[in-house]
Amino acid sequence: MKKSQYDVVIVGGGLAGLSAAAKLSHHGKKVAVIERGKLGGRAMTIKMKGFQFNFGAHAIYGRDQSFLTTIEKELGLRLYWSDFTQMKAKYDLGEEVSVVPSNIGGLIQTKLLKGMDKFRFAYHIMFTMLGFEKGDPDISIHDWLENKKVSPAVKEMMLNLASSNFFTGEPERIPSDVFFGYYRRLFKTNIPVSYIQGGWAKLINEFIRIIEKNGGEIITKTKANGIKVEQKKVTEVHTNKVTYTAKDFIFAIPPEELRELFQGSPIESELERYKNFEPTYVMFYDIGLKKRIDSSYTYIFDRDRQIFITDISYYDMEAAPPGGQLLQAVAYLKKNEVNDPNAHEKIKQRIEAFYDKHYDGWRKELVVPRVSKVAVVQAIKWTMNQRGLPTHFSNLTNSYFAGDWCQGAGQLSELSFSSAYDVCQRIIKEQAAQNSA
Repeated sequence: MKKSQYDVVIVGGGLAGLSAAAKLSHHGKKVAVIERGKLGGRAMTIKMKGFQFNFGAHAIYGRDQSFLTTIEKELGLRLYWSDFTQMKAKYDLGEEVSVVPSNIGGLIQTKLLKGMDKFRFAYHIMFTMLGFEKGDPDISIHDWLENKKVSPAVKEMMLNLASSNFFTGEPERIPSDVFFGYYRRLFKTNIPVSYIQGGWAKLINEFIRIIEKNGGEIITKTKANGIKVEQKKVTEVHTNKVTYTAKDFIFAIPPEELRELFQGSPIESELERYKNFEPTYVMFYDIGLKKRIDSSYTYIFDRDRQIFITDISYYDMEAAPPGGQLLQAVAYLKKNEVNDPNAHEKIKQRIEAFYDKHYDGWRKELVVPRVSKVAVVQAIKWTMNQRGLPTHFSNLTNSYFAGDWCQGAGQLSELSFSSAYDVCQRIIKEQAAQNSA
């Protein structure tokens, strides 16, 4: 069997694998990416009748503090951004709408909190930003709020914000330390939410450009079906036709694929812990309209139905043809709804009713709908009994792990970027130390 030698071999060509390959190749490493399917993983962009549908949640949170922005500046990615207008983000209260209080301006104008509750909420924001509110890894955010005797209105507001940013219909299950760590970063940002012009496709193409510019190799439609481990090191990754060898390896594939690949390895028992973990599931219902339906808001969240709609084409000029509009609705799925077709149909109908309420006439303008009844937006749902996979295990010294199922900063795609960036820094530092020894 043919053998190919590299500095770093990366298994998995999603956001984590591609960003890692781009960074390492930029720093002079000879890199290979092995991907069994299409590049991007769940971060795909599909063109249909002039509309660009992005699979998954492609908003970037806290752009001025995100790892993607760090990577963008370091590698010189050619990205163009459109930043979310905070005052256009609203809550549906039934008979009226109100500003989402995710910054001070929104806090002043929101109708969700009144009187002293606004000051109480501001107090928690301030203490979170200063690092005084850190939570406890052994206490859920629900129990933390109960223990602190937080007022009902403030408690509901904090859990509603968690639903939006963690993409979950069960925010009360989030560990309190994860909750406050996330919001400590988000409350400090000047750019809460941003979109890349051209969607995921633009970002993926930029990563490919950097990798190829620096001599990296990308191998698609090729599955890694085995590894060789010697003296606490992975020495080879096997495919049907080629054996790949390297000094270091990054595995950017989900836990279920890792368990299959690492059977019989020193970390097999470690990976078994992630066997029954729950992903974060949602239903996506995107609609492409031939004519814009104007609204005073670009984001609307129904806290009772756990559904929100975003006007994607308001921010991404490439998402819809001229004069058209691309709207994305997301509904959170609970565990008992994931495999229930009856629940799927009811949720779909609720989404359509929500579209009717806020974008009256959409059915007449509809060109193309795209419904994903059960979509994974994050491979591991962060709850009290679920924590991300470590990016490194001491009993495999030259192997690293990255993806939104790994430990890192933020949630969703930011976990992919932060975990990938972390392992790249470690590889660069350790290889530099070895070269100077």
